[in-house]
Amino acid sequence: QEKQRDGDSYSASDVTALRCNGALGLIARTGKGGALDDKCADFLSATDRQGLLLGTYYRVTKGASPIRQADQYIDRLRQISATHCLQDRKILLVGDMDTRSSVPDIIAFIDRIEQRTGVVPVLYLENSDKLRATLRNAPSTAKRRIGECPYWIALYSHDNGFQTPRDLMEAYGIWNDWALWQYAGVEWHKRSIPMHYHHGPWRSPAYFGNMDRPLEHNAFNGSVGDLRKFWDQHSWQVR
Repeated sequence: QEKQRDGDSYSASDVTALRCNGALGLIARTGKGGALDDKCADFLSATDRQGLLLGTYYRVTKGASPIRQADQYIDRLRQISATHCLQDRKILLVGDMDTRSSVPDIIAFIDRIEQRTGVVPVLYLENSDKLRATLRNAPSTAKRRIGECPYWIALYSHDNGFQTPRDLMEAYGIWNDWALWQYAGVEWHKRSIPMHYHHGPWRSPAYFGNMDRPLEHNAFNGSVGDLRKFWDQHSWQVR
């Protein structure tokens, strides 16, 4: 992303500015489909140096086995932990599901992560008609299993008909509450354009603190103490 104004910046090896602007944790991408992200280790190490909560997500795509992607996720975290001295830190686990994901795909990923780590991951869902319809029409047993995973909302605007997080939850018909809300992000064109939810009681700024470029950032549904408990519950101490 390009600098758009005066302010602080960050890099994969230095996230000091994020902490100084009030961030409590960072969730780094570990991989997408069959490809691993080469910046994940640097982000986790930098986050650890700042004493922030460590988080990761894996972008689960339709083109590869969800079980194989879960294995790549866990294997990569083991490798990073061993080579960057993170064995004493717990790392949040998140599945970022492709809009084309089927119910069996999602459950297979959840089951494999829990089988290998003992942790039920958080689920991040793109705001798409197809994925909402897929989950809304899922069998009740599948809904119960998916509902064991906390819901991480992506909602930047009310223009698509969903004015609040509750509207989205009702559209899926699975969750009674949400855990994380990505209310600000970046629209990628020739120039990165900040997107941020700015409606009703939730009126967020276009930028995070004094950062010099738009960022994807999130709110937690609870207190700081609640956040730490939630993070611990859905994190894995890599071993």
